[in-house]
Amino acid sequence: MSDRPLTIQGDRTMLLDVHSPSAASCREDIMSFSDLVKSPEHIHTYQLSALSLWNAISSGITTEEILTRLRRWSRYEIDERIIYFIEDQGRRYGDFVLEEYDEKDLILTVRRPVFALQLKGEKTLMSILRPNDGESFLLSRMDRGKLKALMIKLGFPVDDRIPLKAGDPLSVRLKEGFQPRDYQSEAASSLIGNGSPGTGFGTIVLPCGSGKTVVGILVMAALSTHTMILCPNITAVRQWKRELLDKTELTDEEIGEYSGERKEIRPVTICTYQVLSWRSSASEDEFRHFELFNRCSWGLIIYDEVHMLPAPVFRITAELQAIHRLGLTATLVREDGLEDEVFSLVGPKRYDTPWLELQQRGFIARAYCHEIRIALPSELEVPYALASGREKFRMAAENPAKTEVVRTLIARHEGDAILIIGQYLDQLRALHKELGYPLITGSMASKRRDELYQAFRDGREKVLIVSKVANNAIDLPDASVLIEISGTFGSRQEEAQRLGRILRPKEKDSHFYTLVTEYSKEEEFAENRQKFLSEQGYGYTIDRI
Repeated sequence: MSDRPLTIQGDRTMLLDVHSPSAASCREDIMSFSDLVKSPEHIHTYQLSALSLWNAISSGITTEEILTRLRRWSRYEIDERIIYFIEDQGRRYGDFVLEEYDEKDLILTVRRPVFALQLKGEKTLMSILRPNDGESFLLSRMDRGKLKALMIKLGFPVDDRIPLKAGDPLSVRLKEGFQPRDYQSEAASSLIGNGSPGTGFGTIVLPCGSGKTVVGILVMAALSTHTMILCPNITAVRQWKRELLDKTELTDEEIGEYSGERKEIRPVTICTYQVLSWRSSASEDEFRHFELFNRCSWGLIIYDEVHMLPAPVFRITAELQAIHRLGLTATLVREDGLEDEVFSLVGPKRYDTPWLELQQRGFIARAYCHEIRIALPSELEVPYALASGREKFRMAAENPAKTEVVRTLIARHEGDAILIIGQYLDQLRALHKELGYPLITGSMASKRRDELYQAFRDGREKVLIVSKVANNAIDLPDASVLIEISGTFGSRQEEAQRLGRILRPKEKDSHFYTLVTEYSKEEEFAENRQKFLSEQGYGYTIDRI
């Protein structure tokens, strides 16, 4: 084969020349056992890791097949260290096998005696494991997820061979005429697999605006079982319900809302993370709404915006390893480094695709990113110089000179649907008072919030000022301009989510403006915030005012 578009490097990164005629075929071959980490215009970077290889092996791809695919596409001879790494991780995957034992317990069998000795020296593991005959251990069924999470941190994957439960049946039929996009169908199929152990759970990574909800609906239709959907906020709960009623034959009576306002438990129940994580006081151990997980025989749990999973939901998810699980997100980046928790408890990444590829195909809007650097007013220079590090960041973020820049940008995009988003409520309230546009915050009643969002969708409101409550899961398809006046320090995930507010496909291009005080702490954090989007191929123009 003369066309070999893949360069495999000694650090286990793989560079794919996207201009090669065989690039699409190569990408299809390697995506199941590597992670897409950068996808700018010309070269896409994939990473081979222990997790990515274990993911592939768990779904039935052998190390021999992985090496065959790499040799098929590699431009150069593969480094022996890479071959050894792949074969070694393949051997490791079968070292710890989890299987049924009896009605109460599971059994973990260790294939190598030396590893069994190592486990016995781990106090955290031995708090849930009980030595059995030979190199095996017993554990409670409730500790299935906890075991997998602890083992992954030690570098030991667990081959979980216990079948998933079916759950109560529910007919979920797609409406006649509804046609999902090809990548949405591929993503759903990658999760469902062939129904064997190691399939039926995992995470789908797709850009905001590309229709991740549709992927969830396709999985629901394939499994046809009672389903619980967990969302970041009440607005997302109601968006899911609208989408289900629009695209399936499910009736209003079959879909329940479980939130701070309603407690409906139905064959499809949509719940917020907040209500699940609620307890009457910080000192109380009991999360009272966790009973929802046991009220029905759920066959599928969907975690919308899975990167936002709060710790209490991680905890209950560890106990739900017998249920089909689907995580949906635009990016698995977490500033707290808990991506491996998502892998071990919800499931490995099953599908990913470059943002710019979907943009080129017209499935998400073409977006232009601009960073506008603004001088700090002279009267604030001395107070800024004397402030602490955290105070410096906030002073720069709340730079009052940003107001006039916002006014200028609104005039530049007159007639467009514009979102102004920020971190600090005092700053947002001041902007609301100065410019007069509606302000939406987390404390606003959900009914009023939904009214304003609907007015924006209908074109009756052209500009909304929003707090970080609008970072995630807000469907405002006509929004084409977003002005970010402040953010959460260096959060890459937040930057990606905010760009996602304006990526719904539309007739016009979208513009993302980040306002940054120059020569300040905010400038340093802005560089890190933009890192994820830069790796997806988005360039930033830099302007000074």
